[in-house]
Amino acid sequence: MERTYNNRGLLASALLGTLFCVITHKLNLTAGVIPSLNVAFGLLDFFLVKSWTSFLSKFGFSVKPFTRQENTVIQTCVVACYGLAFSGGFGSYMIAMDDKTYKLIGPGYLGNQIEDVKNPGLGWMIGFMFVVSFLGLFSLVPLRKVMVMDYKLTYPSGTATAMLINSFHTNSRAEIWQVRNLCCFIICMIMLMDVVPSSNLYK
Repeated sequence: MERTYNNRGLLASALLGTLFCVITHKLNLTAGVIPSLNVAFGLLDFFLVKSWTSFLSKFGFSVKPFTRQENTVIQTCVVACYGLAFSGGFGSYMIAMDDKTYKLIGPGYLGNQIEDVKNPGLGWMIGFMFVVSFLGLFSLVPLRKVMVMDYKLTYPSGTATAMLINSFHTNSRAEIWQVRNLCCFIICMIMLMDVVPSSNLYK
């Protein structure tokens, strides 16, 4: 049986996952509230991988295009890293529970109690990340049995991801242009959120 993924896909997943974690933290700390970027980051990781392989091909390197399976591994890793960076509270409640924030707000402020102070620590933060990561997985298994298996409902995120990855490997010129235009729009949106101060976004 032909191997559908290799170390190249895993390495690209780790690099792009790290990159999009940094982007998520930057947006979270500047804009404050960011939308769901699952599909957007899926498009961007394909755009970056495609650009990299095209760049190497122009210099005479023989590079095989990434397969559907490799793109699925990459997108899964990128979305998982983005989800953990987004829901982990690194840009919101986790850094707001330390002693410095407690003193900055003032002990006399209503609801600001010394009992709620929790300074960041590597040990409990790793444990908290595991809880955040696997809680959704444990709740998804019974929901999948009821919603997908019993009621035959279409899982929207999985269906959208499958259609998106298939559109990456199509030869239709119209779909290729749609993917390119959407990638350009997403890049411009992220650049705008990075350039415009958060105070101007919510006036």
